[in-house]
Amino acid sequence: MNLSKGFVLTLIVTLLVLAGMLIRPFLQYILGAVLLAYVLYPLQVRLETYVSPMVAALSLVTLAVAGFVAPVVVVLASVADSADRILRELGTEPVQLDVVESRIKELTGREVDIAGELVSSGRDIGTIIFERSTQAFSTVTFHLIGIALALFLIYYLLKDGDDLVDWLQQTVPLPVDVQRDFYDEIDDVMLGVLFGHAFVAIVQGIVAGVGLAATGVPNALFWTAIMVVLAMVPLIGTIPVWGGVVVYLYVTNEPLLAVGLFLYSVIIVGLTDDYLRPFAVDRYAKLNPAVILLGILGGAYAFGVMGLLFGPVVLGALKAALRVGLDIWSQIDDGNIG
Repeated sequence: MNLSKGFVLTLIVTLLVLAGMLIRPFLQYILGAVLLAYVLYPLQVRLETYVSPMVAALSLVTLAVAGFVAPVVVVLASVADSADRILRELGTEPVQLDVVESRIKELTGREVDIAGELVSSGRDIGTIIFERSTQAFSTVTFHLIGIALALFLIYYLLKDGDDLVDWLQQTVPLPVDVQRDFYDEIDDVMLGVLFGHAFVAIVQGIVAGVGLAATGVPNALFWTAIMVVLAMVPLIGTIPVWGGVVVYLYVTNEPLLAVGLFLYSVIIVGLTDDYLRPFAVDRYAKLNPAVILLGILGGAYAFGVMGLLFGPVVLGALKAALRVGLDIWSQIDDGNIG
């Protein structure tokens, strides 16, 4: 009997290791799919009262794709339009290389063949591009496969979410009421992380972007998207972007705009972080801010970008698991569980 248990345990551990090896390359996409499915699941439940689970899940996946692709397209179009405008403002007059070469010779005393250097550099760049084209193709293919995998996972997590929960309740060797409490705690942590970091980051980035647009900063939409991402990182936030813009405005002889943007960012943008984030974390996650900070920074190193959201969730799940473990052990000591 002990030999059989040992064999089964060894088999399970081996298969878990192999499964981890299969999941590891696409971990970012899997975590992203889990996150989106979690966000969309309440809508899935509502839609299932009107249509079949398959139609509801397919509709939500389509909505998720449109909601992600549309902002990306708008930002890229804004960047392309700004680049085109800058090129047109530079004019179409050709650069007089001989004048530049003469000026360099006057300043340094050395003759420079700019045209020859450009040709040589172009030849080297072409060689590098050719050598790395296969690697670039493989990278693009990998990401396309990852995106397709994430979409399939979102679809099936939405469509078969109830079956997955039922399977977990039947498989996990814990009483149903204990499992329910455990899942509720994880749900609270997820809500706290999503609202306290993702939603607040979106609000903070948009509020900061309004300040950039009001001061006439070029490509404000693109920098707003950057600030939304940076706002998820504690101790960094939107400061690198709006701080750089303040310096840019001051250097370009716009001191009033620089001071106005600085005050707006410190007061208005700062309020969104100082009040909204602690409110969300305290209400839902019920985790110490230091634990949240550790989860975000550690998660970013361990899981990449998705770790910004899932790092605190892991620590919150650990807290819930420890509480469940203590409850189970106390019940065993009391003789309520054999």
